Amino acid sequence: MKLILITTPTYFVEEDKIITTLFDEGLDILHLRKPDTAPVYAERLLTLIPEKYHKRIVVHDHFYLKEEYKLKGIHLSHRNPLIPDNYTGHVSASCHTFDEVMADKKMCDYVFLSPIFDSISKEGYASAFTSESIREAAEKGIIDKRVIALGGVDENNLLQVKDFGFGGAAILGGLWNKFDPASDYNYQELIAHFRKLKRLAD
Repeated sequence: MKLILITTPTYFVEEDKIITTLFDEGLDILHLRKPDTAPVYAERLLTLIPEKYHKRIVVHDHFYLKEEYKLKGIHLSHRNPLIPDNYTGHVSASCHTFDEVMADKKMCDYVFLSPIFDSISKEGYASAFTSESIREAAEKGIIDKRVIALGGVDENNLLQVKDFGFGGAAILGGLWNKFDPASDYNYQELIAHFRKLKRLAD
Protein backbone atom coordinates (compact mmCIF):
# COMPACT_ATOMS: atom_id res chain seq x y z
CA MET A 1 0.00 0.00 0.00
CA LYS A 2 1.30 3.45 -0.93
CA LEU A 3 2.39 5.79 1.84
CA ILE A 4 1.96 9.45 0.90
CA LEU A 5 3.08 12.33 3.10
CA ILE A 6 1.53 15.80 2.95
CA THR A 7 3.76 18.66 4.08
CA THR A 8 2.87 20.95 6.97
CA PRO A 9 1.10 24.10 5.70
CA THR A 10 4.06 26.31 6.69
CA TYR A 11 7.77 26.06 5.91
CA PHE A 12 10.33 25.43 8.63
CA VAL A 13 14.10 25.11 9.03
CA GLU A 14 15.51 21.65 8.24
CA GLU A 15 12.35 20.67 6.33
CA ASP A 16 14.46 19.73 3.29
CA LYS A 17 16.68 17.46 5.42
CA ILE A 18 13.68 15.68 6.96
CA ILE A 19 11.98 15.20 3.57
CA THR A 20 15.21 13.89 2.00
CA THR A 21 15.70 11.44 4.88
CA LEU A 22 12.09 10.24 4.53
CA PHE A 23 12.66 9.60 0.82
CA ASP A 24 15.85 7.72 1.73
CA GLU A 25 13.72 5.62 4.11
CA GLY A 26 11.28 4.69 1.34
CA LEU A 27 8.60 7.42 1.26
CA ASP A 28 6.58 6.78 -1.91
CA ILE A 29 5.19 10.24 -2.66
CA LEU A 30 5.33 13.70 -1.08
CA HIS A 31 2.52 16.21 -1.59
CA LEU A 32 3.91 19.74 -1.34
CA ARG A 33 0.96 21.68 0.09
CA LYS A 34 1.71 25.17 1.38
CA PRO A 35 -1.47 27.24 0.87
CA ASP A 36 -1.08 31.02 0.62
CA THR A 37 2.71 30.98 0.36
CA ALA A 38 4.87 32.58 -2.34
CA PRO A 39 6.27 30.25 -5.02
CA VAL A 40 9.84 31.37 -4.25
CA TYR A 41 9.73 29.34 -1.01
CA ALA A 42 8.60 26.21 -2.85
CA GLU A 43 11.41 26.72 -5.36
CA ARG A 44 13.96 27.07 -2.57
CA LEU A 45 12.75 23.88 -0.87
CA LEU A 46 12.81 21.94 -4.16
CA THR A 47 16.37 23.02 -4.94
CA LEU A 48 17.45 21.63 -1.54
CA ILE A 49 15.87 18.20 -2.15
CA PRO A 50 18.01 15.86 -4.32
CA GLU A 51 16.86 15.84 -7.95
CA LYS A 52 16.46 12.05 -7.95
CA TYR A 53 13.45 12.51 -5.61
CA HIS A 54 11.70 15.24 -7.61
CA LYS A 55 9.77 12.65 -9.61
CA ARG A 56 8.06 11.62 -6.35
CA ILE A 57 6.75 15.11 -5.48
CA VAL A 58 3.26 16.39 -6.30
CA VAL A 59 2.43 20.12 -6.01
CA HIS A 60 -0.88 21.59 -4.80
CA ASP A 61 -0.10 25.15 -5.95
CA HIS A 62 2.10 26.94 -8.51
CA PHE A 63 1.62 24.19 -11.09
CA TYR A 64 4.44 25.53 -13.31
CA LEU A 65 6.85 23.96 -10.79
CA LYS A 66 5.92 20.54 -12.16
CA GLU A 67 7.68 21.19 -15.47
CA GLU A 68 10.43 23.38 -14.08
CA TYR A 69 11.60 20.82 -11.51
CA LYS A 70 10.44 17.67 -13.36
CA LEU A 71 8.07 16.75 -10.54
CA LYS A 72 5.63 13.84 -10.44
CA GLY A 73 2.49 15.89 -10.97
CA ILE A 74 -0.20 18.27 -9.74
CA HIS A 75 -3.04 17.99 -7.23
CA LEU A 76 -6.47 19.57 -7.74
CA SER A 77 -8.47 21.02 -4.84
CA HIS A 78 -11.04 23.75 -4.21
CA ARG A 79 -8.15 26.27 -4.39
CA ASN A 80 -6.89 25.01 -7.75
CA PRO A 81 -9.69 22.96 -9.31
CA LEU A 82 -8.66 23.00 -12.97
CA ILE A 83 -6.02 21.14 -14.97
CA PRO A 84 -3.95 23.74 -16.88
CA ASP A 85 -4.30 23.84 -20.68
CA ASN A 86 -1.96 21.49 -22.54
CA TYR A 87 -0.96 19.83 -19.28
CA THR A 88 0.22 16.23 -19.51
CA GLY A 89 1.21 14.01 -16.64
CA HIS A 90 0.08 12.85 -13.24
CA VAL A 91 -3.08 14.36 -11.74
CA SER A 92 -4.61 13.70 -8.32
CA ALA A 93 -7.52 15.41 -6.55
CA SER A 94 -9.19 15.88 -3.17
CA CYS A 95 -12.62 14.27 -2.70
CA HIS A 96 -15.01 14.38 0.24
CA THR A 97 -17.88 12.18 -1.03
CA PHE A 98 -18.19 8.88 -2.89
CA ASP A 99 -19.84 10.76 -5.79
CA GLU A 100 -16.77 12.99 -6.13
CA VAL A 101 -14.56 9.91 -6.10
CA MET A 102 -16.51 8.34 -8.96
CA ALA A 103 -16.40 11.56 -10.99
CA ASP A 104 -12.76 12.47 -10.37
CA LYS A 105 -11.29 8.98 -10.74
CA LYS A 106 -12.02 9.21 -14.47
CA MET A 107 -9.43 11.96 -14.97
CA CYS A 108 -7.03 11.26 -12.08
CA ASP A 109 -4.24 8.81 -11.38
CA TYR A 110 -5.52 8.66 -7.79
CA VAL A 111 -7.78 10.66 -5.50
CA PHE A 112 -7.73 11.47 -1.79
CA LEU A 113 -10.92 10.68 0.15
CA SER A 114 -11.26 12.48 3.47
CA PRO A 115 -11.82 12.61 6.36
CA ILE A 116 -11.76 8.83 6.90
CA PHE A 117 -11.00 9.15 10.63
CA ASP A 118 -11.17 12.14 12.97
CA SER A 119 -8.45 14.55 11.86
CA ILE A 120 -5.23 14.82 13.86
CA SER A 121 -4.08 18.12 12.35
CA LYS A 122 -7.44 19.95 12.12
CA GLU A 123 -9.34 20.51 15.35
CA GLY A 124 -12.99 19.39 15.23
CA TYR A 125 -12.69 17.86 11.75
CA ALA A 126 -14.53 14.60 12.35
CA SER A 127 -14.77 11.46 10.22
CA ALA A 128 -17.41 11.69 7.49
CA PHE A 129 -17.77 7.94 6.89
CA THR A 130 -18.78 4.84 8.80
CA SER A 131 -16.91 1.56 8.45
CA GLU A 132 -20.07 0.11 6.90
CA SER A 133 -20.31 2.83 4.23
CA ILE A 134 -16.62 2.41 3.36
CA ARG A 135 -16.93 -1.38 3.03
CA GLU A 136 -20.05 -0.94 0.88
CA ALA A 137 -18.19 1.54 -1.37
CA ALA A 138 -15.33 -0.95 -1.69
CA GLU A 139 -17.74 -3.73 -2.67
CA LYS A 140 -19.18 -1.46 -5.39
CA GLY A 141 -15.68 -0.71 -6.66
CA ILE A 142 -15.85 2.96 -5.68
CA ILE A 143 -12.97 2.48 -3.26
CA ASP A 144 -10.10 0.71 -4.97
CA LYS A 145 -6.34 0.98 -5.45
CA ARG A 146 -6.73 4.48 -6.91
CA VAL A 147 -8.33 5.89 -3.77
CA ILE A 148 -6.09 7.13 -0.96
CA ALA A 149 -7.39 7.44 2.62
CA LEU A 150 -6.76 10.83 4.24
CA GLY A 151 -7.73 12.24 7.61
CA GLY A 152 -6.65 10.97 11.01
CA VAL A 153 -4.50 8.17 9.61
CA ASP A 154 -1.82 6.99 12.07
CA GLU A 155 -0.21 3.79 13.32
CA ASN A 156 -3.40 2.76 15.17
CA ASN A 157 -5.59 2.55 12.07
CA LEU A 158 -3.22 2.05 9.13
CA LEU A 159 -3.96 -1.68 8.96
CA GLN A 160 -7.67 -0.85 8.93
CA VAL A 161 -7.08 1.41 5.90
CA LYS A 162 -5.38 -1.51 4.17
CA ASP A 163 -8.22 -3.83 5.17
CA PHE A 164 -10.82 -1.40 3.75
CA GLY A 165 -9.19 -1.81 0.33
CA PHE A 166 -7.67 1.65 -0.15
CA GLY A 167 -4.67 1.87 -2.44
CA GLY A 168 -2.78 3.97 0.05
CA ALA A 169 -2.81 6.29 3.02
CA ALA A 170 -1.97 9.99 3.13
CA ILE A 171 -0.38 11.07 6.40
CA LEU A 172 -0.14 14.57 7.82
CA GLY A 173 -0.63 15.01 11.57
CA GLY A 174 0.07 11.32 12.15
CA LEU A 175 3.73 11.98 11.37
CA TRP A 176 4.40 15.71 11.77
CA ASN A 177 3.05 15.78 15.32
CA LYS A 178 6.18 13.79 16.27
CA PHE A 179 8.31 16.88 15.63
CA ASP A 180 8.12 20.46 16.85
CA PRO A 181 10.37 22.70 14.72
CA ALA A 182 10.39 25.33 17.47
CA SER A 183 11.82 23.12 20.20
CA ASP A 184 13.12 19.79 18.84
CA TYR A 185 16.85 19.61 18.16
CA ASN A 186 16.70 16.47 16.08
CA TYR A 187 14.07 14.60 14.11
CA GLN A 188 15.03 11.03 14.98
CA GLU A 189 11.69 10.34 16.66
CA LEU A 190 9.87 11.42 13.50
CA ILE A 191 12.06 9.16 11.32
CA ALA A 192 11.60 6.21 13.70
CA HIS A 193 7.85 6.75 13.59
CA PHE A 194 7.90 6.88 9.79
CA ARG A 195 9.70 3.51 9.73
CA LYS A 196 6.90 2.07 11.85
CA LEU A 197 4.23 3.48 9.49
CA LYS A 198 6.13 2.16 6.46
CA ARG A 199 6.29 -1.35 7.93
CA LEU A 200 2.53 -1.29 8.55
CA ALA A 201 1.80 -0.02 5.03
CA ASP A 202 4.02 -2.54 3.21
